Amino acid sequence: MIRNIVIALLVVVVAGTAFWGYQEHKEKNAILINAENTYQRAFHDLSYQVDLLHDKVGGTLAMNSRHSLSPALTDVWRITSEAQSDVGQLPLTLLPFNKTEEFLAKISDFSYKTAVRDLEKEPLNDQEYSTLKSLYTQAGDIQDELRKVQYLVLKNNLRWMDVEMALASGKENSDNTIIDGLETVEKKVSGYGQTNEMNPTFTTVQQRNQNFKNLQGATITKKEAIAKAKSYTHSKGKNLKVDVEENGKGSDYGFYSVSILDKDTDTELNMDLTKKGGYPIWYINNRDVNKTNIDLNQANTKAVDFLKEHDFSSLELFESAQYDNIALLNFVSSEKGVKIYPDSVKVKIALDDGSVIGFSADEYLKSHKTREIGNPKISEKEAKEKINLNVKIMEEGKALIINDIGEEVLCYEFLGTIKDDTYRIFINADTGQEEKVDKLKNSEPVYENLL
Repeated sequence: MIRNIVIALLVVVVAGTAFWGYQEHKEKNAILINAENTYQRAFHDLSYQVDLLHDKVGGTLAMNSRHSLSPALTDVWRITSEAQSDVGQLPLTLLPFNKTEEFLAKISDFSYKTAVRDLEKEPLNDQEYSTLKSLYTQAGDIQDELRKVQYLVLKNNLRWMDVEMALASGKENSDNTIIDGLETVEKKVSGYGQTNEMNPTFTTVQQRNQNFKNLQGATITKKEAIAKAKSYTHSKGKNLKVDVEENGKGSDYGFYSVSILDKDTDTELNMDLTKKGGYPIWYINNRDVNKTNIDLNQANTKAVDFLKEHDFSSLELFESAQYDNIALLNFVSSEKGVKIYPDSVKVKIALDDGSVIGFSADEYLKSHKTREIGNPKISEKEAKEKINLNVKIMEEGKALIINDIGEEVLCYEFLGTIKDDTYRIFINADTGQEEKVDKLKNSEPVYENLL
C-alpha cells in the first residue's frame, strides 16, 4: 500500500517536473522566436529603406526646382533616419558596422541641411551636385550587397539568432553567411575613403567622433593616474584602497578609471582620466549631503577656485541650480566676449562644506581648441528684429553654439521673458536665422505647500 502511494507521488513529481520543464522550454522558445522575428523584420526593413534611399537620391539628380527638391531631400533625411533605426535593432554590437552607420549619418546631415535652406536663393552648387551623384553611386553599392545577403537569408532560411550567438561566443570568424555579407558591406563603405569629405556639411559626423583628439601632453602611466586622481579628491586618509583600470583599447582614445575607497570614512571616490595628458573626464564623490550651510554664490566661488586650481581658465558661469543640499553649476569658456557653449564644464558642490563632489569636463575636452571667431555680418540691432515681438529682452551678448546639424555657428544671444517664462534665443550672426530657442526651467514648486 505504502509502496503504491510512494510510486504515485513519484509519478506526480516526475509529471510536474516534466510539465514545468516543458513550460520553461516553451517560454524560452517564444522569447527566441520573438527576438528572431525582430531581427528579421529590422534587416528586411533596412534593405527596403536602402532601396528607397537609392531611388530617392537618384530622383534628386533630375530636379531643379525648390518645390520638388526640398520635399525630396526631406524624404531622404526621413528614410536615412529609419534605416539608422533598423541598424540599431540588429545584433551588431560586437560586429563593426560603424562605417555604414556613419555613411547613413552623412546622407542625413547633407539632406537635412540642404532641405531646410532656401533653394531659390541658394540652389545646389556644382560641388553639392557632385556630392549627390557620389551618394547615389555609393547607396547603389550598399543596396547590391544588402540584396545579396537578403537573397541568401531567404534562400537558406538563415537565422539572426545564430549571428548573435556567434558574435557573443567570439566565433564570428567561422563560416557565417550573414556576418560575411555584412562585413562585405562594411568593407565596401570603407573603400569610399575620402570621397565623403567633398562637402563641408560632412564634417559634423567626424567632429562628433573625434573624441579627445585636441588634447595636449604626454601619455601618463597608471601610477601617474592614481597620483592625479588623489590630487583632485584631496583625500587625506591613510587607509585607502585604490583600484585603477585601463580602458578604451581599440577606440580613438584611452582613459584610466580610478576608484579610491577611504576605509576610515567609508567614502568612495571614482574618476576617469585621459591617458593623453591626464585630463579629468569626470569625477564623483559618493557621500551623503544632509544639510545646507552655504548659498549658491559661495558655491560658485568654491567651484571657480577648484577650476583655477586645475588649470581650467577663462570659464564663466552661465547656469546654476540647487537640488536639495547640492549645487549644480555649469561653466562655459569665453573668448573675446563670446561664450563658447561647446566648451562646457559642470561642477557639483556640496552645500554643507563647499567641497566638490562631482565634476564633468567631457564636453570641454572633446570641443576645446584654438578657434578663429569671425566678425558678425549683421548688427545686434538687426538680430534683435528677428525675435518674436512678445519677448521682452533682458540681456544680450554673443555666443558660439552647435546648431541642429552639428556645426559651430556664431550667434547673438538674447535672454528674454514672456510673462513668467524665460527663454534663451540664438540668432545666427551671419544670416539672421533663428538657430535655437531654449526655454529655461522655472523654479520647482514645493508641492506639499500647495496641498
